This record gives sequence, C-alpha cells and structure tokens, in this order.
Amino acid sequence: MQTLALLAILDAKPGKEQAVADMLQSALEMAKAEEGTVHWYALQLAPSTFGIFDTFESEDGRQAHLSGPIAQALMAHVDELLASPPEIRPVTLLAVK
Repeated sequence: MQTLALLAILDAKPGKEQAVADMLQSALEMAKAEEGTVHWYALQLAPSTFGIFDTFESEDGRQAHLSGPIAQALMAHVDELLASPPEIRPVTLLAVK
C-alpha cells in the first residue's frame, strides 16, 4: 500500500484558468514517465482552483517528483499563471482502497 502522497493546490490568476487546466493536462505524459509516482491526478476544485494529488511507494519517489519535470514546468510558469505560489503539502495516507 502506498502511504506517501503530495497534495498541491494552485490558484489561477483571473483569465488564466484554461491555461492552468491545459498545463495540467499536458503534464500527464511526464507523470507517466516517473517511475516513483504510482498515481497522479490533476483536479479542478473550483473555477480558478486546481490541484495535483499523487502517491508514492517511497520517500525517494516523492522527492524525485518534487524536483522532476512537472514541478520544474509548474515553477517556470508561476508568475504568469498563478495568483500565488502553489501550496504543496506532504500527505500520509491512512487507508487506501
């Protein structure tokens, strides 16, 4: 069972909602290529609020993801697309089905 995860919350700037959605959708192929990432979800929580939730089998996988191509692409566009820096929270999963 995976017990490690990350939750990132992204608030798009006004008028940049579709660009954030497009960026997240385009990140799917990068997520598939990450060996240490077990599951990866891109979410829209509200009209301008998005999220990323991913799970990992090891802390090494989680750390690799935090410094990997998805994180790099996101951080390269923070000022352009997001109203504030992403809120990234480490998560411990207590139960998984």
